[in-house]
Amino acid sequence: MPSFGADMEAGTLVQWLVKPGDSIKRDQVIAIIETQKGAIDFESFADGTIHKLLIDEGNNAAVGAPIALLDDGSETPIPEEYTKPDTPNIVAATIETEATKAEALSPVFTASKNRATVIASPYARLLAAEKGIDLKLINGSGPNGAILAVDITQVQPRRSETTTKDSMRSAIAAALGRAKREIPHYYLESTIDVQPAVDWLTAYNRDKGLEEQILINALFHCAVAKALLKAPELNGYYEKGVYTPASSVHLATGISIRGGGLISPAILDADQLSPDQMMEKLKDLSDRVRNGGLRSSEMSSATVTLSSLGERGADKILGIIYPPQVALIGIGKPQLRPWIVEGEVTARMVVSLSLSADHRVSDGRQGANFLNRVSKILQKPEKL
Repeated sequence: MPSFGADMEAGTLVQWLVKPGDSIKRDQVIAIIETQKGAIDFESFADGTIHKLLIDEGNNAAVGAPIALLDDGSETPIPEEYTKPDTPNIVAATIETEATKAEALSPVFTASKNRATVIASPYARLLAAEKGIDLKLINGSGPNGAILAVDITQVQPRRSETTTKDSMRSAIAAALGRAKREIPHYYLESTIDVQPAVDWLTAYNRDKGLEEQILINALFHCAVAKALLKAPELNGYYEKGVYTPASSVHLATGISIRGGGLISPAILDADQLSPDQMMEKLKDLSDRVRNGGLRSSEMSSATVTLSSLGERGADKILGIIYPPQVALIGIGKPQLRPWIVEGEVTARMVVSLSLSADHRVSDGRQGANFLNRVSKILQKPEKL
């Protein structure tokens, strides 16, 4: 069972897309796994042939537990000692009482022998409990009629939401709480002039249709990704007391989920993308966050995170690093402010650019150089 973030402890095998004997390729989607963040397309890490499936559809497994055996063609013998669990962990639910609703917050679910049950994923159960939806009235779109989160989001609740513990938010809070305690953060912030970027975008978008236009957020992502190429101390992983810089920039970006919450899939090889390509990636990720289809590589490969709340966001962001990453870049909302240009006061569009970084890996001088580099790149957006 792969890990899709430091806040993930277990996942539910919703659907196998392969069977024993199938030949698969690296990066091929072989299963759908549901977590508290939603359904994720799980990709194979290697070429090979599926030897055995160890987890049945609808069952849970802890992160790191074996879920399948893959024959990769090497001489290493296949470990036949791995067998399916003795007692199936059936994902089932009844929505009847406040106690049942609290039960929906647990990552492990079992069927009651004394009550009628319906098959549903953990996240679907959570959503149903929060919205007051009776699962017995829902037609599931998953395997064998299992109810998925998307089935719940398409139903209007019959009563107002009650105050319940949000398991996804709680899991993220737990992971970031540990990060705040264990990582020696330092913070830097700089206000930068983005008027050249705004002017360039205005000219670029003038003759473009709505679907072809680029938003300034795409330029921010491009500038940060390219600046990170010269800041390896901010782009990588700190694990077991050792820092490993990444060879590519896989830039995680925060995207809001309908109904609340945030998920941060990675834009792979972000440093190689032009502004229009970055815009397409951002739109594609946003669509798949809300409608399903995120891939495991997008949830497990991020080397650094960029948090931008857009035009309706806060003036500045001072975030918490998401381990095992060592940096988080924050961009506040663009604002029109008095600015001095060549000795004259004029109105310019500016943003707050911030950095939260791990002092075990980098220092303030290196962080400041990175912020200055991003600012310089944005002064000449045509070169992106």
